[in-house]
Amino acid sequence: MATSPLKHFLVTYLMPEKCYGEFFINFHLHVPCLKFVMNRIVGFWILLDAFLAPLPQLLKILWRRSAEGLSLTSVLLQLYAFSCPVVYAVANNFPLFAWGERLFTLAQTAAIVFLILHHRGETLTGLLFLLAYGGVMFLLGSYAAAAVASVMHASSLAALIGSKVFQAGTNYCSGHTGQLSSLSVFLSWAGSLGAVYVSLQDTGGSFITLSHTLYACLSGVLLAQVLCYSSSIATAKKKHE
Repeated sequence: MATSPLKHFLVTYLMPEKCYGEFFINFHLHVPCLKFVMNRIVGFWILLDAFLAPLPQLLKILWRRSAEGLSLTSVLLQLYAFSCPVVYAVANNFPLFAWGERLFTLAQTAAIVFLILHHRGETLTGLLFLLAYGGVMFLLGSYAAAAVASVMHASSLAALIGSKVFQAGTNYCSGHTGQLSSLSVFLSWAGSLGAVYVSLQDTGGSFITLSHTLYACLSGVLLAQVLCYSSSIATAKKKHE
């Protein structure tokens, strides 16, 4: 008997065949299987966030030809945070398939930094920054000691938290979110919730879990700012018309 496309997809990507039988043949909500499926879905979602979250922001800057409202400090902290796992992986000789997708994230974030500087009239500074960043990454990847890479890796979450603080502060002071991409903010918020879930599963509650929770809360603040400022601007336009 041929396997249905749905069963083939679910068994290949989401669950073992035993869990498929529990759910769709025995109609039993098997708790260990539910946890397995949830962990798999959250893992895919976190990977999607890490891989694609900066892309809508990059495309929005290119489309609008403006980087108004974006905090350069925030994006630089993001770039540092995304660089740390790459340096850690290279220093520990991890295989490329384990971290190669992060190079795409780094390229997107570095491009956002350049575009912010370019739209501020500092194109030369942006080009010099890209050259310097590439040189530093090469040196760290080639010569950084494992202890240095470990410290960088441990500090990446703190850098991400700081990036949210700086962007939220910029939004508050400006009274708008400018060219901040709502889709990027949403993906970041959803990914942060997934990270909290995984952290709880792994540790059951720790300082790392608290850090991930703080990051998720700050991501939620950014999302709330995007929604509130967008609705207030839309209301103001209707009153003007």
